[in-house]
Amino acid sequence: MNNDLLRLRDFFYKSPNGNEPVREWLKSLPKEDRKTIGEDIKTVQIGWSFGMPVVRKLNPGIWEVRSTLRNRITRILFTVGGNEMILLHGFIKKSKKTIKSDLDTAKRRANNLRGKLG
Repeated sequence: MNNDLLRLRDFFYKSPNGNEPVREWLKSLPKEDRKTIGEDIKTVQIGWSFGMPVVRKLNPGIWEVRSTLRNRITRILFTVGGNEMILLHGFIKKSKKTIKSDLDTAKRRANNLRGKLG
């Protein structure tokens, strides 16, 4: 069996005006933090069918990549279409539960993609 078929390809959500909010957010983080988050994204891509502690389903069609850094916790919310993982929203987690506005941002961006995913 070809392992490439099991691996999700990652893409950054692109807004209608061409911005890539998750890419821009990641660039604002220190290099060490970006590396940790990137490794967690790669873990999800390769082992898509597993869950906690790295990935958790939040809503129908929305999951989170869970990264623990030295002094904070980050989340990247994503959706999946076919074998594509689309990174919708990234943030520093400041409360126990995911804040509704962060989830709403991811849902809105996922809805913008409807019909474009395979």
